[in-house]
Amino acid sequence: MRPDSIDATLESLRAQGYVAPRALGTVVFLALRLGRPLFLEGEPGTGKTELAKALAGLLDRPLIRLQCYEGLDLAAAAYEWNYARQMVEIKLAQGQESREELARELFSRRFLIARPLLQAIDPPDGRAPVLLIDELDRADEPFEAFLLELLSDFQLSIPELGVIRAAEPPLVLLTSNRTREVHDAVKRRCLYHWLDFPDAARELEILRLRLPGIESALAQEIVAVVQALRGMDLYKLPGLAETLEWSRALLELNALVLDPATLSSTLGVLLKYQDDIARLQGSEAAQLLARVRAETHGG
Repeated sequence: MRPDSIDATLESLRAQGYVAPRALGTVVFLALRLGRPLFLEGEPGTGKTELAKALAGLLDRPLIRLQCYEGLDLAAAAYEWNYARQMVEIKLAQGQESREELARELFSRRFLIARPLLQAIDPPDGRAPVLLIDELDRADEPFEAFLLELLSDFQLSIPELGVIRAAEPPLVLLTSNRTREVHDAVKRRCLYHWLDFPDAARELEILRLRLPGIESALAQEIVAVVQALRGMDLYKLPGLAETLEWSRALLELNALVLDPATLSSTLGVLLKYQDDIARLQGSEAAQLLARVRAETHGG
């Protein structure tokens, strides 16, 4: 059931374990009410993909995910013909059917292999899904042209078969880490939102919601350290996903509070580039932790 207000949207997302700022809750509410695709940009690890999962749970719909990559084409994204099966059919039909009849049969639905975009438009069980087109910026620019018809009219044109329209439009989310600029033609068909790193209060709320057993002091120190790292000139800043993964790692180590040795030895959970890790190991980790504790506890 779709939420009937922005507040209800925020509450419903929180029930799925997703703490959204009000601006994001507003654009999600509008996407649901207006039936428009939602385009999310932001740094990796800020919760773009997780939002699609939360919405699928909120709406009780299946989630179909198209992970984009360089070289992605229509055959992998939307549909392709089962050529092997068609060849078998041609051999079996030799001398039994006219060429026209055989051609019509070969390009019928039973020879069509549905990929994520077609599955979203024409779901096997009839339930309109949540369609996540993830990391669109990783795909080649020409691929974006394939999406325009789907984003505008929720349909796909298959030359041999005709136009397939959605009986009920899917909820479409597109994400980008902005490694390149996505074309305006795609953005114009969507509602847009930039998803930034959470502030300390929201990150702490998310951490407590996802890991309810974590000690309060440890949770505060974790968030303070991550927030401090995001203020540094690192090659790749840790996202919310890394905050949660680091917190789980610390719980596995039975940590009650942070100490310099634990921080140094677990930096590889937070940071993914050796230059960043090397910069913070040893005395730098101790200084960072001391500074964070002074700010958090007032001395």
